[in-house]
Amino acid sequence: MRLIAVGRLRQGPEAELFARYNARLRPKIEVFEVAEAPGSATEAKRREGAALLDALPANAHAVALDLAGATPDSEGFSRDLARWLEQSRPVCFLIGGPEGLDGAVIARADAILSLGRLTWPHRLVRVLLAEQIFRARAIAANHPYHRSGRP
Repeated sequence: MRLIAVGRLRQGPEAELFARYNARLRPKIEVFEVAEAPGSATEAKRREGAALLDALPANAHAVALDLAGATPDSEGFSRDLARWLEQSRPVCFLIGGPEGLDGAVIARADAILSLGRLTWPHRLVRVLLAEQIFRARAIAANHPYHRSGRP
């Protein structure tokens, strides 16, 4: 699996949390970072989108993270991820910059995923995604990490 994201995740608590979850995954998430683009919001979004698409392998199953995407529960995401991983294509998650994803990225995506209607800092989106991928794999393996019942 790959994560292709706009911006650089510097040392700090977010990077440590991402590394903690990523270390638990087999195989680990490969991270590719593209630079935030200068210019107006529209121009930056266009340039960042082009950079994301350039970093995306041609045969990839692209999953764009966007507020307008599907909001599955953890079990649903686990099923989706398992289905995506069964394909003979690399699964690549795409995270845009502060202005979000360009329409060209959304159009190229094979799936659009939302982590909810709340707006999250992009540094935290990486952490949330890594945790949900770990949780999804734990669900698929019947590992007790995920507790589906409520107290």
